[in-house]
Amino acid sequence: MTADFSFKLLATDGKARRGEISMPRGIVRTPAFMPVGTGGTVKAMYMDQVRGVGADIILGNTYHLMLRPGAERVAGQGGLHDFARWPWPILTDSGGFQVMSLSKLRKLNEQGVTFRSHIDGAAYEMSPERSIEIQGLLDSDIQMQLDECVALPAKPTEIERAMELSLRWAERCKAAFSDQPGKAMFGIVQGGDIPDLRVRSAQALKAMELKGYAVGGLAVGEPQQVMLDMLEVTCPELPAEKPRYLMGVGTPDDILKSVMRGIDMFDCVMPTRAGRHGLAYTRRGKINLRNARHADDHRPLDEESDCPAARDYSRAYLHHLVKSQEALGAMLLTWNNLSYYQKLMADIREAISDGALTDRAATISEAWARGDLPKM
Repeated sequence: MTADFSFKLLATDGKARRGEISMPRGIVRTPAFMPVGTGGTVKAMYMDQVRGVGADIILGNTYHLMLRPGAERVAGQGGLHDFARWPWPILTDSGGFQVMSLSKLRKLNEQGVTFRSHIDGAAYEMSPERSIEIQGLLDSDIQMQLDECVALPAKPTEIERAMELSLRWAERCKAAFSDQPGKAMFGIVQGGDIPDLRVRSAQALKAMELKGYAVGGLAVGEPQQVMLDMLEVTCPELPAEKPRYLMGVGTPDDILKSVMRGIDMFDCVMPTRAGRHGLAYTRRGKINLRNARHADDHRPLDEESDCPAARDYSRAYLHHLVKSQEALGAMLLTWNNLSYYQKLMADIREAISDGALTDRAATISEAWARGDLPKM
C-alpha cells in the first residue's frame, strides 16, 4: 500500500497487461473484476466472503446510495467503508448511467440532469459537481466523472453531442475533485460505435492528465464484436501508465477478450444477478440449476474448486433450493459465481506473467465450448 494513488505495470503479453493499483486502503491486482455493491452490499454475500474469494475492490453506486440511505447519512456513519464493513478500496460510479436508464422523467442540459427517483418520485438534481460531492461523502477511493451514456444504436449526431457534453462535464468533475491524496478520479471515454468519436474522446481526456480512464457506453445492446472493435481503437489512445476500466462488462468471454485488447478493470452485476436466478458460472461454462436434469445429480458444481459452494453441495440440493426459492440457493450460487470470476482473473494474471495468455485463453474457451457433461 502507498500513501497516494499509483499504478505500475508488472508484465505484458501482447496488448494484455498485468499490474497493480496502490492506494492507502490496499492494492488492486489487475486485471481485476470488481463485484458490484449497488446499495452498500454485494447482494446475497457477506463482505468477508467477497474478500475471501479474492476481490481487492468493490463498486458502489452513487445513484442508489444518494437516494437511500442518502450520501450525507453514509458520511455521518464514517463513510461507505465503515458503513458496509469493507475496509479495502471502493470505486463509485457517477450515477449517470442509472439516471439515464432508470429515471423515466428526466431533463438534461449543460448544467446537469434533473430527475425523479424510481423509488418515490422525489425530484433530484445531479450536476458534475454534485456527483463528485456525493462520491466524496461516500469516501470512495476511485470516483468517476459524470457522463451521458447513450444506448446503442443511436444517431451519429446524438452520439457526438453526448460525447462532447461528457468531455465538458469531465473538466468540471476534475475541477470539483481537485487534488485528493490517495484517491483518483477517472474520466470516461464515450463515442458510441463510431471509431473517430472514440478517438477524439480518448485524446481529449488524455490531455486532462487524469489518474485513470474508463471506457463507457459499451455492452449497452450492441454486438460483442462492436464492443471489441471500439476497444481496438480506444485503448491505444490511452496512456500506458494509467489504468483502463471497461464499465459494466461483463460475461467471462467479454472479460477475457477485453483483457487481450488492453483493459485492466471490470465490473458487472452479471455474476450476482445470475446467482439469484439459479445460474452458475463454472470453468465448464454456465449451469442452469433450474433444469430438472439436476434434481437427482449428487455431483457438486465443480469438484476441483476452492469455493465450498461449488465443491461441497450437490447439484440436487442446489436445484432444490432454487426451485423452492430458498434464500440459501441465491447465497450459494452467488458465492460460486464470484469465486469463479475471481479465479478467472487470477488465471489471466498468471498467464500474462508467463507470456502464455493466448494459449490459456484458447484452453479456457474450449472448456466453455465443451460445456458441462451430463451425469453418467
